[in-house]
Amino acid sequence: MEVKVEKLEKNRVSLEVELGADQVDKALDQAYRRVVKKVNIPGFRKGRVPRKILEMRLGKGVLYEEAVEILLPEAYAKAVEEASLEPIDQPQIEDIQIEEGSPFRFSATVEVKPEVKLGQYKGLPVERKKAEVSEEEVDNFLENLRERTATWRVVEEGEAEDGDLVIIDFTGYVDGEPLQGGKGENHSLVLGSGSFIPGFEEQLVGAKSGEERKIQVTFPEDYHNQELAGVEAEFNVQVKEIKRKELAALDDEFAKDVSEFATLEELKEDIRKKLLEAAENKAESEFREELVKTAAANAEVEIPEVMVKRRVENMINDLEHRLQQQGLSLDVYLNIIDKTLENLREEFEEAARESVKIDLVLEAIAKAEGIETKEEEIEAELDTMVAGFAEEEDKLRELKERLRESGHVDLIADNLIRRKTIDLLAAGVQAS
Repeated sequence: MEVKVEKLEKNRVSLEVELGADQVDKALDQAYRRVVKKVNIPGFRKGRVPRKILEMRLGKGVLYEEAVEILLPEAYAKAVEEASLEPIDQPQIEDIQIEEGSPFRFSATVEVKPEVKLGQYKGLPVERKKAEVSEEEVDNFLENLRERTATWRVVEEGEAEDGDLVIIDFTGYVDGEPLQGGKGENHSLVLGSGSFIPGFEEQLVGAKSGEERKIQVTFPEDYHNQELAGVEAEFNVQVKEIKRKELAALDDEFAKDVSEFATLEELKEDIRKKLLEAAENKAESEFREELVKTAAANAEVEIPEVMVKRRVENMINDLEHRLQQQGLSLDVYLNIIDKTLENLREEFEEAARESVKIDLVLEAIAKAEGIETKEEEIEAELDTMVAGFAEEEDKLRELKERLRESGHVDLIADNLIRRKTIDLLAAGVQAS
């Protein structure tokens, strides 16, 4: 096979490919064997039509088309490999020439990964922030723990206060007509939480258990349901029960109730330790992220639009998946935030462009430094991924094999190389 490569503008490459006449003849024989099984010609059993008769009846073009289908994909793939190219889009195939006894020729134009001109990536002027935990943070954590473990005492006598939990039945009306979706029974509402329409919760402060109230509200102008935006409504509300939060005292008994520690001081020390560990992890993550952004900013690369568009679509797909886990569809989410899918694409474009550049720069650094993965490293990652899903060795081996067959190994290798590359950037800062 002969391959001629010509670099064009904007990361495009032209390939001129030629295969020998012997390969054309083999492909035509294979094409005949394929086509003869599909056609019915009077006087011959299916699959038994001589090639000459088939060509006379259907024309050689049928075999040429089939032969191109046989030759082209493999020839293109080998040409790309031989030219050491990394295509990022589908090729544009032109000038196909095929004839029995003659070479097979075609040209392909394809966009490839751009060349990256690396700037400084070692000894970057990026500081790692010192992780610290204040007593105020420890106290806030303890207070949140008190809130989460608080009990709710039924208020038999007295009025509802801000922060109380009220159990209510309610029915909403607009212009005297029942409001669609505006009815609820035994609904739990914390007064002052802001979870209802503005003004609704405030009008329940001072209510007593068993009391019925009429509440007048106006839906906000930016309400997600545009049909109700700015509309006045009335709600008939029955307060069925009032509960008041009771917080435990911060003492040794509290520590025993919420943890394995015997004293409050031991609990605080454990909280301090865990908060510090979280702060250190956050500081390290931010440090590594800043390293990557700085290395990318120092590099020069022409970012292909096709890669940016693909990344934007991946971001939208990720968002859609997260929304589905919360029981929301993408269409409903877009309606809530009052945006279109095109608006979302525009918003994601800048982040997608930066993400693509970072990937290209990290890949270029890995190549420049000869960073690779070893089989034992991939095996260790697979072990970590399947751990906890089974105990028997046979089951674990089966799970690992499934991951290999599904293409996870390439993803694991890419992630390992990325991690090692960022480790290199971090080591360069420490050394400097």
